[in-house]
Amino acid sequence: MSRVHDMGGRFGDGAVVPEAEDAPLHAPEWHKRALAMTVASGALGAWPIDAARRARESVAPKDYARFSYYEKWIAGLADLLVERGLVSAQELRDSGSLAGDTPVPGPLDFRALRASKVAEALERGGPSARENGVSARFAPGDSVRTLRPAANRIVEGGHTRLPGYAAGATGRVLMCHGAHVLPDTNAHGLGECPEPLYAVVFAASELWVDAENPRDEVILDLWQSYLVPA
Repeated sequence: MSRVHDMGGRFGDGAVVPEAEDAPLHAPEWHKRALAMTVASGALGAWPIDAARRARESVAPKDYARFSYYEKWIAGLADLLVERGLVSAQELRDSGSLAGDTPVPGPLDFRALRASKVAEALERGGPSARENGVSARFAPGDSVRTLRPAANRIVEGGHTRLPGYAAGATGRVLMCHGAHVLPDTNAHGLGECPEPLYAVVFAASELWVDAENPRDEVILDLWQSYLVPA
């Protein structure tokens, strides 16, 4: 069963209207604070990016559907902070009334992201490439098929990077990116388990019945365990 966040290729959600590339930043101040809080909290090293994605997509469906983009970020962040024991649910509920109080030191204060280090941290990012991993099973040009349904085969109902619209589709391996951390395990604290990550090309007509242009192609980065020979 797919989660509410897996919206790719779904009918009925209206057209995607992209903004102009030179559109000025018009986000309200709290959006900027939400981004800053998320980046600063991630810098504490208490969870990997895969766990952050898992937290956002685990927001209750009724809330996910009505929340804005950054409301989803804040909801996922709050759940992670409580889950990892960095704050309590009671502290979050009381945060408004405690706004003027002196902050209480936490165990990860030494990892706090200072303003002078933000640019460096953003540039460094969180690389997922690893030197070790299982051997590559596929080579460029190989025909492969994605598993169906799109689901985490390790944790029931868990995080996966295989989108639902590509489940059971046949494509062609374009290239191998080398070994990368497997989100399906890393999001749930089960280790990085690196395995080959492939760029796989799919014909648009393979993914959708009424493709805008049957000659269009979609390229997805997919882990080896998502694929079988076609």
